[in-house]
Amino acid sequence: MLVAAPRGYCAGVDRAVVAVERALELYGPPVYVRKEIVHNRHVVATLADRGAVFVDEVDDVPTGARVVFSAHGVSPVVRARAAARGLRTIDATCPLVTKVHKEALRFASEGLDILLIGHAGHEEVEGTHGEAPDHVQVVDTRTADGVDVVDQVHVRDPDKVIWISQTTLSVDETTATVQRLRERFPNLADPPSDDICYATQNRQVAVKAMAPRCDVVVVVGSANSSNSVRLVEVAREAGARAYRVDTADEVDPAWLADAATVGVTSGASVPDVLVTELLTALAAHGFATVEEVRTTTESLRFALPHELRPDPPHP
Repeated sequence: MLVAAPRGYCAGVDRAVVAVERALELYGPPVYVRKEIVHNRHVVATLADRGAVFVDEVDDVPTGARVVFSAHGVSPVVRARAAARGLRTIDATCPLVTKVHKEALRFASEGLDILLIGHAGHEEVEGTHGEAPDHVQVVDTRTADGVDVVDQVHVRDPDKVIWISQTTLSVDETTATVQRLRERFPNLADPPSDDICYATQNRQVAVKAMAPRCDVVVVVGSANSSNSVRLVEVAREAGARAYRVDTADEVDPAWLADAATVGVTSGASVPDVLVTELLTALAAHGFATVEEVRTTTESLRFALPHELRPDPPHP
């Protein structure tokens, strides 16, 4: 059995989950969280058991209560609505998502049309789009029904257009979309730095290195986790049969029936305990020997939101 590394929690997810845990310790439950703090069912259920209350919108939070913004970020409209309700906010937005928000604001101030490559309806895309809605168009790479989304893009000035992206996309998927956009807009500008999260890229690179040696790859991650779903796609493109599970008990033994080598990885919002449980389950199916396929080592850490650092104010 091969196990990809890096895998599991990235720095932004770790920061967001710890932020909710720390808020519960400091202030006691309930602590409200807008949307899922990260896209993982196990994490959300565990925090809910400790007193976190997950809501769809800030309008669902009692006036004056404390609310955490998820790792995916929020738009200025959401921040304004929270302020209008007197909510005490804790911003757990991943700093890499915040970087993309700032890019959108800067490019809009320069009068550029911004093509946001991402998945319409994803919280991160909604937040980034909301920073400059008059300048940002979402280019959804998943659009089906024969619609060419690139052909649907319209800009005011083809010489003043730039692209940015959702941080959790497939690198290959984004590159292909940019190439197609550039066919329509030859002067399409690139953002000054890569928007796709380092952890997303690292996990995809590790899967690309591991998958060609595997008959089957099992990815631990929730269905609404964009980066986990991308890992399944990357593994399949590398030649393996690949499946996504939330937990080990979702593994179908039929997947393993004719497999000589099984690979394992996990999305950036998946805690180690779920991978450990999967390895134990696979060992019971005869895959007891574990070899790690490591392509890089991650050391990045993000500081907690300022409201949760030592000696935070207690209103």
